Amino acid sequence: MSYPILLTLHLFAALIFIGTVFFEVIFLEGVRKHVPREVMRTMETAIATRARSLMPWVLLVLYSAGIGMAWYHRGALAHPLDSSFGLLLTIKIVLALSVFGHFLTAMTLGKKGKLRSVHFKYIHISVFCHMVGIVLLAKAMFYLHW
Repeated sequence: MSYPILLTLHLFAALIFIGTVFFEVIFLEGVRKHVPREVMRTMETAIATRARSLMPWVLLVLYSAGIGMAWYHRGALAHPLDSSFGLLLTIKIVLALSVFGHFLTAMTLGKKGKLRSVHFKYIHISVFCHMVGIVLLAKAMFYLHW
């Protein structure tokens, strides 16, 4: 598949994923103190149900396109310390793998019925911080050089 197509798929999937995490961390947490606990629990359940049905497909596209794009940059990834691009891309990939680990943890806890509100909150805050780092690295790879 051509690089521009992979990039477009990657960007749209990232937009959906990051947008969802951004909404949950910035908006949903801010609403929590203004909404009755039962209503909030119902909203969290509904959002989690929708996310469980949609996010696996979004992540499949996101990570598949990311792997395809990484293949195009395999030379830089083979020697990440030889260039700023290679190093920043490697860090971005490590953060992306950590996000995937967070996703697997949340899905596993959810399927076992052990995903509590506190887990939901901390996983989302951690993923949010990872995503901010990934977005900054995605831009920095092309603009920072040493």
